[in-house]
Parts: sequence; structure tokens; C-alpha cells
Amino acid sequence: MTQELAPIRRDHSPAVSSDWWRDAVIYQVYVRSFADSDGDGIGDLRGVRDRLPHLAGLGVDAVWLTPFYASPQADGGYDVADYRAVDPLFGVLADADDLVREAHRLGLRVIVDIVPNHTSDRHPWFRAALDGGPDAPERALYHFRPGRGPDGALPPNDWESVFGGPAWTRTGDGAWYLHLFAPEQPDLNWDSPAVREEFDSVLRFWLDLGVDGFRIDVAHGMVKAAGLPDIGLREQAKLIGAQVLPFFDQDGVHEIHRAWRRLLDGYDGQRIGVAEAWAPTSERLALYVRPDELHQAFNFQFLTCAWDAGAMRRVIDDSLAATASVGAPTTWVLSNHDVVRHTTRYGGGERGLRRARAAALLTLALPGSAYLYQGEELGLPEVTELPDAVRQDPAFFRGDGQDGLRDGCRVPIPWSGTSTPYGFGPGGSWLPQPPVWAGLSVAAQTGDPRSTLELYRSALALRKELPGLGDGALEWLAAPAGVLAFARPGVVCTLNTLDTEAELPVPGRPLLSSAALEFGGDTVRIPGAACVWWAV
Repeated sequence: MTQELAPIRRDHSPAVSSDWWRDAVIYQVYVRSFADSDGDGIGDLRGVRDRLPHLAGLGVDAVWLTPFYASPQADGGYDVADYRAVDPLFGVLADADDLVREAHRLGLRVIVDIVPNHTSDRHPWFRAALDGGPDAPERALYHFRPGRGPDGALPPNDWESVFGGPAWTRTGDGAWYLHLFAPEQPDLNWDSPAVREEFDSVLRFWLDLGVDGFRIDVAHGMVKAAGLPDIGLREQAKLIGAQVLPFFDQDGVHEIHRAWRRLLDGYDGQRIGVAEAWAPTSERLALYVRPDELHQAFNFQFLTCAWDAGAMRRVIDDSLAATASVGAPTTWVLSNHDVVRHTTRYGGGERGLRRARAAALLTLALPGSAYLYQGEELGLPEVTELPDAVRQDPAFFRGDGQDGLRDGCRVPIPWSGTSTPYGFGPGGSWLPQPPVWAGLSVAAQTGDPRSTLELYRSALALRKELPGLGDGALEWLAAPAGVLAFARPGVVCTLNTLDTEAELPVPGRPLLSSAALEFGGDTVRIPGAACVWWAV
């Protein structure tokens, strides 16, 4: 189906539509692993630009780019040394400008990552903080503290890094600095006015270039509890978990987000802020999307939900109720660059793929906005057998509670061909791709009505055609045990979470199904792990 492109504005941004973000489908590009234009085996901005037609044809509304800023790459670019420069691995600033303009020409908006919780240890501020000694004024921009115990040899408190090990590293002059992630990622002190002024300037720099918003990394971590109190827990700290921690989800972060919302509102084109925020409850998460704060917040409760009808319904209800209480849409996500791909989480193999296809239709039928992670439209599984020698996730080397296996979801995606790197670029790929990916490439799946890629294309086309799919109401319908059924305006969605088929009355005219259906009179038999959209 031909997609109608949005008219182009003179400022090179897509035409303004009313609250476009409330029901947008946004595609996450992990830049390093999307497309390589120069043959060095690492994805880059020119590669992304060249592959934008795939995203426009897929039917998404916007693209989110992971960090491409100047960085030593200690954590895949989430250790930023210069927030206004493009790292040579990914190109030059003109490539970013060209990408934004081309995306806008195709009717796609562009969201970029911003990393405000920490910088790289190579950032000029941190270098000055170390080189200047204990009295360096730049130390006030970070969390430097004296140690405890004899000669200050023990860390200032018992906080642990999300990547494993202590959250503190000692400097040559005996002081300690805080890093909730890798030692190469010192945490900024957001009590400092200079930190706030700098990030206001950084946001304006990219907004002036034309980006349509920001995904805010660790949006819940910028403010720490006063006095940096001990935790006293023995459980490994997690980025995504239900723990109540003195360095995550502190009330003070909301003042920062309100200030950023005012800044975003000062630009035309409805620029948005998206929180990567973990909160212990849906109600706490909803605070990030109050009317004067950010526009969206990732729904990690949905991402981590078990494949179970009752659990899914509870998470959906809780999420919708929490965001409705503040007048915001819910944002649904199944995978990203930090978690095991959901095809594998749902059991792997054919069973996992059936569930993943069904989950995609469920997600795209729910009220609100949805995020897709690159390669999920191909049904890619997690790569679980990478040799230790090729791994680059810093958590792998520090032995975190998640085993540091994030490299498995970051393997470069396949585009075409029967041998590696499957069209990723003219050279190799920075992580090895498995042989099975030859049959999962974009080229291999295009035109095959049974493929996962064509299922996504059809679902996204229907979502644009049917106004009832998007932001709005949801009504649960009676259904057999193990089956979820709900109505949207003009559409019914049925999901069978069982491994066996389920029989129910035909709800309407079938629009799209993740698996073949069998009809018998006025009933339909839905296979196990399948989802169907019906017109009513």
C-alpha cells in the first residue's frame, strides 16, 4: 500500500498534526547495528539515512536514534565526551543534518538520545575535575566524596553500580566519585546550576538543527537522595526493577523535566520528551507524563510482563488507569537495546516467534503510542552464543546480575543476501551474525504474506487507516480462559495466550491475523499464541 507523505514545512520538519505523539509508532535505531555505509563493520548515520525508505515503507511515524555523539564507546556511546559533536565512527555533523532533512522529506520525525545522568570520564569537565585536584571547581559538577574507614579506603556508601560492583571509584588523590554505571561514566550533580544550563544549551543545539524530540536516558536517575544514604540491601541494583532506591525515581527529577517541557514547548512542530524511567509502580511512572512534564514514558511493566492472559490484562489496566489519571497516553514497548529480544523471552524457536507475532498485534491495537526495536519486524531472536572475545557490553566484564548479555540484542540486522554481513554494509559486522539470519532478512521476507515483516507492514497500514486504533478508549469483552478480547472503536482484538487453540464466536470480519484461522459456522478456532484483529 502506498503511504501518503506529509507535506514538507519550510523549516524541514513534518507538518504539525494535533498531538502526533499520542498514538505514534516510533522505531528505535541502534545506530551501530542498523546499516554501515563505509565498510568498517559499524553502522553509521549515512547508513541510517540510506535505509530510511525501509522505515517509511514499514509505516512508522518517527525514528529514535541511539547516541551518535563523540564518545570513547565504553558503553556503546552512552558515555558522552561531547554532546554537540558526532563521533567519527558514525560520521560528521553534516551527516546528522542530512539524516534529519531526509527523514522529514519522507514524513518521518527524528528523536535523538540525550544522556543527562552521566558523562564520559573523557568529558572536559571530568578531566578538569581530576587534573585540578581536590580543589578543582569542576568537582562540584559531579559527586566527589571522601571515603569511609581508615584513610578513607572504603567507598562513601554501599551503593552498587547497575553494571555490577561498587558505584564508586577512587581517584589518585584519595577522593571517590559516583558512577551508577561503568567507572567511565561519572554521574553528574544536578544540584549544580552549571549542569542545568549546559543541558539547556545542548537541547537547543539539536532542536535548532531540526530534531523532533529527545529520548532521555535514565530520566529517573539524575537526582540522588540528600546525604547519599546507605541502602542496606543485598540485592544487586537493577536499572529495570521494582526496587525503591535512593538514586532512582527521586521527586527532584520532576523539576528538571518540567523545565525541559517549557523549553520544548518554545519550539514549533510539537517537539517531545520521552522518559526512559523506571518507577516501582505505574502510578509513580505516570508522574513523568503529567501535563507540564514529558510527553511519553516507556512502559517497562508491559515489557517485563509474563506471557499470561491475566498478568497482561492487569498490566494493561494498571498502565491505562495510571496515565489516564494525568491525561497522558500509555507508551507500549516489547524490546529495546538493553533487554533480551522478546521472540526469545517468549520461549524462543517457533513457539517464541508465534508469541512475538501475536504480541506485536496486541501492542499495536492498544490505546496510545508504541515503540518498535530494530529487527523485531523481522522476528529476530536474541543471539545467545556470542563468543566472549567479541562481547563489548561493560556489564559483561563487571559481572552484573543480568549477566551482561546485552550484546545479543545488538547484533547488526540482516538486509539481504545469503552470506554475512547480509547487506549490513560493504565490510563485515562488529558482532557476528548467525547463519539463520539469511532467511530473516528484509529482502527474504519482502513479498511473503506469511512473513513477520509483511505482518508488521499490514498492521501498521491498518493502524493508519482505522481511526479506532490509536489513542482512545478500550473495552474488555467476555472471552474464554487464556484469551484476551477487547474492543476499540470499530475494531475487536482477540489474543489467545494458550498453546492450544481456542474457540469463540466470530466477533466480526477478520482484518489481520498472526496465524491461520479455522471457521465453523458462527465460531472461529484461533490457534495457540495467535492474535486477530476484527472489523465490527
